[in-house]
Amino acid sequence: QVQLVESGGGLVQSGGSLRLSCVTSGFTFSSNTMAWHRWAPGKTREWVASIGTSSVANYADAVNGRFTISRDNAKNTVFLQMNNLKPDDTAVYYCGSIDLHYWGQGTQVTVAS
Repeated sequence: QVQLVESGGGLVQSGGSLRLSCVTSGFTFSSNTMAWHRWAPGKTREWVASIGTSSVANYADAVNGRFTISRDNAKNTVFLQMNNLKPDDTAVYYCGSIDLHYWGQGTQVTVAS
């Protein structure tokens, strides 16, 4: 059974930091390109970052330089370090496998101004 469980969201002040984690099971994590998306109220779902099997990372322009995606294949876990958070970053953040189209249930990130 495929599972992706996000954690680490919460309420933070503008300029603060959060680290999201996504623990996975039920598929070959190391063979998958993993990604983070986010969905804010009234907006379309937005790609945030992705990391390939060789740990090459790509970022949306809106987060480039502030967010860092990483992975630990031994723990089947993908991370998203978010620094210098802004109110526009407020959203539910989802992790998923790009290759298999599996997605977690999301974790809420709220940035107060």
